[in-house]
Amino acid sequence: MIVLKIANSSEVVASKVGKFIEFLTPDSVDQSTVEDQVIKKLVENLAAEGIKGEIAAVQGIDLNGNDLNLRDGMKVRKHTSF
Repeated sequence: MIVLKIANSSEVVASKVGKFIEFLTPDSVDQSTVEDQVIKKLVENLAAEGIKGEIAAVQGIDLNGNDLNLRDGMKVRKHTSF
């Protein structure tokens, strides 16, 4: 299993749509938007290589160095099989 933490979603959104619009959107929307785009590209690239599997965007998990912390209310926001 691979865990990917995106740490700069607000900056990515700001660079794509501009600082003003990024200022108007909550960080949770920025995070979801970037995660969805990353998932889409990962699925396209992995499927093109013949790799089969599943990918999920999960809320309630924190990755801090070597520690993986689970919070109450953990849920799968998006799940895709490829």
